[in-house]
Amino acid sequence: MRHFFAALCASLLTAPAFASIPHDGALGFQPAATRIAERILFFHDDYVLWIITAITLLVTVLLIWVMVRYNRKANPVSKKFSHNSLIEVIWTVVPALILVAIAGLSFPNLYYQDVVPNLETIQAESAELLADGKSAEYERYTRNNFPDAAEKGFINVKAQGNQWNWTYSYPDLVDADGYALEFVSNAVHKGKPDDEKNYESSTGRTDYATKPRNLGVDYPMVIPAGRYIRYYTAAADVIHSWTVPAFGVKTDAVPGRLNEGWFLVDEPGVYYGQCSELCGIDHAYMPIEVRVVPQDQFDRWAEQMLAGDYEGAYSSVMMIAAREPSTQLAAKQ
Repeated sequence: MRHFFAALCASLLTAPAFASIPHDGALGFQPAATRIAERILFFHDDYVLWIITAITLLVTVLLIWVMVRYNRKANPVSKKFSHNSLIEVIWTVVPALILVAIAGLSFPNLYYQDVVPNLETIQAESAELLADGKSAEYERYTRNNFPDAAEKGFINVKAQGNQWNWTYSYPDLVDADGYALEFVSNAVHKGKPDDEKNYESSTGRTDYATKPRNLGVDYPMVIPAGRYIRYYTAAADVIHSWTVPAFGVKTDAVPGRLNEGWFLVDEPGVYYGQCSELCGIDHAYMPIEVRVVPQDQFDRWAEQMLAGDYEGAYSSVMMIAAREPSTQLAAKQ
């Protein structure tokens, strides 16, 4: 019987399906976990990088040609002219056209990631495309918009930057007394010899060795997979920046100002980031850890957090259950 339950638990609970963490010697962006990040990666890797490469090769060839053809030995008597109308037109018009080509794709990306989606519009437009039998248009539309997730509404989270930790608030999750769920997320590593001792004494845990250096926190932000997340950023002291590379988001947290952004993560797992704005002496020790879990696991975590059982809630999201394939919403490249 004991082995039966062990096998059952192993089948129901898995290690995180995706772990976004930087690796020594790695090149390029972290794998995309949101449609925002997918579009950024396509724009950089499959578009701008080719333009940059072509420009670099052209300039390199021109420099080599000028050094060989017009050095003192090959060209002892230099020409006296100082203008060439055709060349001047070319080096003015061509860069302008290159910038227009880059802007033509970057502006839609900026708008997509900057403007929080209207979920009612997404539902209405997707339903209209289906009703009209426009399957091809519907597939293109749902690559960037997710009607199933829109139907469930937003999960709202506020991330407040402090020197040097984050305070997460969930205004829609309230306890019996009407108080919203709120907690502080502290770095596990703070660059001090007694970090392990301090972590274990404050939490009662023994998993310090499993925490990624300068990325692990004591209480991570937790969100459900396949849901639209609308986040707000603010700061209590100086400017911070809430950044998660795999999500493709980076939003400044400014004192006296409330900024907002959005993302949708389909793949359950653990995603890491760091404050990306110099904010004082411990700026290097202000990590971000986001655990993306299935909806039912998120509901259990929220219930325990609201009840004040922080350690129980933490334990409930250490193993992340797999989602049913039919519920996955992420756009496929």
